[in-house]
Amino acid sequence: MQIYLPIAELPVDILLLLGLSVAVGFISGMFGVGGGFLMTPLLIFIGIPPAVAVATQSAQITATSTTAALFYWRRNALDLKMGGLLLCGGLAGTLLGVLFFNALRRVGQLETFITLSYVALLGATGALMLAESVRAMFMARSGRAKPARRGGRHFWYEGLPFKMRFPRSGLYVSIIPLLALSLFIGFAGAVLGIGGGFILVPALIYIFRVPTALVAGTSQFQILFSMIAATMLHAVTNQSVDLVLASLLIIGGVIGAQFGARAGIGLRAETFRFLLALLVLAVALRIGEDLVAVPREPFSATPTETAR
Repeated sequence: MQIYLPIAELPVDILLLLGLSVAVGFISGMFGVGGGFLMTPLLIFIGIPPAVAVATQSAQITATSTTAALFYWRRNALDLKMGGLLLCGGLAGTLLGVLFFNALRRVGQLETFITLSYVALLGATGALMLAESVRAMFMARSGRAKPARRGGRHFWYEGLPFKMRFPRSGLYVSIIPLLALSLFIGFAGAVLGIGGGFILVPALIYIFRVPTALVAGTSQFQILFSMIAATMLHAVTNQSVDLVLASLLIIGGVIGAQFGARAGIGLRAETFRFLLALLVLAVALRIGEDLVAVPREPFSATPTETAR
């Protein structure tokens, strides 16, 4: 059954969109990620213009993150204080990202930038996560304990000023790296149509050592409000949010996120990281394939306007 998308200006199959959004919503709720790193490429693959896919995906991420964040909040599985701090940097990054997005669109380089950025970000993040998770699973199966951190050894960011205590996560760290991380994620989210959870989740786990049980909920909290801002800014500045497409994505995403959040609660930490790493790498390889594949039609003709 076909439906016409007014902003994207093309017909699409309703059942296909609903099926994709349910699957991505499930993954979003399970891993605490926004799901945009999956949904945005999928929309582009089925013919949605990149600018519309990125802007409209922000609305879908908002919906799935709302239901997932509420689920984790009811289970007391998020750090509200840390989430609020991450949100401050995320909102600033979102504003900068929308401005950069509009500039790329004006010069006609938006699609190329989106493709290259996805391959680089997903490939690097997925490879690092996979290597660490495999090592952790091997040590757990062999019965070897994780090497204890030697006394007097500190990471570089632990000496930075403006430290803040986060009782829920049991941390006392500088807010500078947290704000820098959330600024980057907000920027990337607005430009690429991603929630940024695939970056935020491993960063909180591996760099800041936030307990795995709190990472998904805290990530969803930051993603939720950053994506609300991104959706509003895209709608106002470039009018590329397709409400029909967004409605279909939201319906499927909300349903999938509820089941995904329940499935994610029972995952072991090592399994959680391993599955997320495989997922991120798979998407990177699929996008990278389009960069090296020979097009079926190497040349195309399109009408252009001539100056009078």
